[in-house]
Amino acid sequence: MKAMVLTAPGALAQDDVSRPAGPPEQVLVRVTHSGICGTDFKIFNGSIPVRYPRIMGHEMVGEVVEAGNSALGAGDKVIVDPELYCGSCFHCRIGQTHLCPNGLLLGRDADGGFADYLAAPSSQVFKLSDDLDIRTAPMIQVLTTCLHAQRQVEIFPGEYVVVLGLGVTGQLHVQLARARGATVIGVTRSAEKRALAETLGADVTIPGGDGAVDRVREATEGRGADVVIETTGVVSQLSAGINMTRSGGRVLMFGIITATEGALPFYDLYFKELSLISARVAKGEDYPGAIGLVQRGLVRLEPLVSDVMPLGELEAAVGMLGSEGGGRRMKIILEHDVA
Repeated sequence: MKAMVLTAPGALAQDDVSRPAGPPEQVLVRVTHSGICGTDFKIFNGSIPVRYPRIMGHEMVGEVVEAGNSALGAGDKVIVDPELYCGSCFHCRIGQTHLCPNGLLLGRDADGGFADYLAAPSSQVFKLSDDLDIRTAPMIQVLTTCLHAQRQVEIFPGEYVVVLGLGVTGQLHVQLARARGATVIGVTRSAEKRALAETLGADVTIPGGDGAVDRVREATEGRGADVVIETTGVVSQLSAGINMTRSGGRVLMFGIITATEGALPFYDLYFKELSLISARVAKGEDYPGAIGLVQRGLVRLEPLVSDVMPLGELEAAVGMLGSEGGGRRMKIILEHDVA
């Protein structure tokens, strides 16, 4: 089969490799579409080390070729959960499979979806309805991480929820919070992303930067947001989010902060008695919920696709993430041409 193989940082090329074949508990999937995210960019440039050669890609959908001993059938449309776990450690035994210390991520620790075929455990493969748009379906993997995060924090109908940052995950958080009955306020410097958020359900949008905290307070009857969801992974934005939150409110840290130090209003955390909540990846139980939200039209994925490219142009697509203006780009979807 054809696959896009990374042999060293920045060294990516199409190659012919053996088609995967697994035991009966594995499902063989013909990959039809995949998505690119920042993790792929960091693996490509070496910021995230991997063993070479490596086939990247962890957002993938396709059709079942061999169902093994699963309840799936050949030809079923499916999405693959790339987070593998051991099933026997402490975290797995208490249902925290996403925190498994022995876990693997397809596309990073094992070969992933930037190829014609992928084999995955049947527990990691979820059926999609025939009427769901398969081209945009790779984003359901991203949606599961947002849904998992929001399941860590209670959001009640009528509450004010601020989403800081309106990239792909921010736009998904806007839609999820709206579906839960919240009054949603989106914050970003980008006028284009503010406009998009308004079409996807944001009740109010506010330019980021100076004055954003005051404008959030104005929009929330002077008290601040009940919940702030920080999606940028920037310490200064987390600090602003703390300032935007009402006393007794909740701050959801969704963006991945890699900084090892930074200034935060720690006294506010104490004085306002804030709950600071983090979330990491997703669990298998988040997939049926995310799929259902898309099937019912409560979350729209198509407006978040900015580019559709052939799999063979993966290197150019990855480069677009790191190019000037990459921050304005939304999701890049790759189409696989499998004979």
